[in-house]
Amino acid sequence: MIELTPLAWGLLGLAALIAGLGKTAIPGSATVSVVLFAAVLPARTSTAAMLLLFIVGDVFALIAYRRHAHWPTLVRLAPAVVAGLVLGFLFLAYGDDRIVRRAIGVILLLMIAVTLWRRRRAAASVGGRMLGATYGTLAGFTTMVANAGGPVMSMYFLATRTPVQVFLGTSAWFFAIVNLVKVPFLAGIGLFTPQVLVMDLLLTPLVVIGALVGLKLAKRMPQQLFDRLVIILTIVGAVYLLF
Repeated sequence: MIELTPLAWGLLGLAALIAGLGKTAIPGSATVSVVLFAAVLPARTSTAAMLLLFIVGDVFALIAYRRHAHWPTLVRLAPAVVAGLVLGFLFLAYGDDRIVRRAIGVILLLMIAVTLWRRRRAAASVGGRMLGATYGTLAGFTTMVANAGGPVMSMYFLATRTPVQVFLGTSAWFFAIVNLVKVPFLAGIGLFTPQVLVMDLLLTPLVVIGALVGLKLAKRMPQQLFDRLVIILTIVGAVYLLF
């Protein structure tokens, strides 16, 4: 087992709870989980460990929103996403922990900047193949390197004025498929060690609890306040990863 302090285990447990909650109630909050994992574990190890927990959360997201997916959107994005996944895999395969750790911090800060910029320009909407190619490639790269593709896809759905239910359903299928595709890539470079698998097994119940709580609170939670907290925490965490 990876040697961790009680505080480190507490942070990983909190990250697991937030990961489950983010899959069913608070899109984008998973960035907090990414920050916590990358702060406690070696960067490449954190990417692999977080991926398996996200897959558990994907199951609950599909249970809740699977009927609302817009499949033409997923098909349209697929080529660009695959290209981004390959680029992200090459980056992980050849980058050391220090580089990957800082890359995660930079990616998270960029995603926050894009999110805030899009909110200020919420009235504007753009479309076309170039939009899908840009967002798709970036989503593939960020989700492979840092499990941080959520903000990218959120911005894409906002830009294309996707209705809320379709947003949630399409996102659920997108990440369920992409996360499964990522497994053999990360396994191929030896990131799923026995220690990672045991650690995830211990943390999985917390993901399930978070997802179930999210299903109950999805329509009651003060989204605006929580979004602001997520942004603040992610900025703090990203700066910590950088320095």
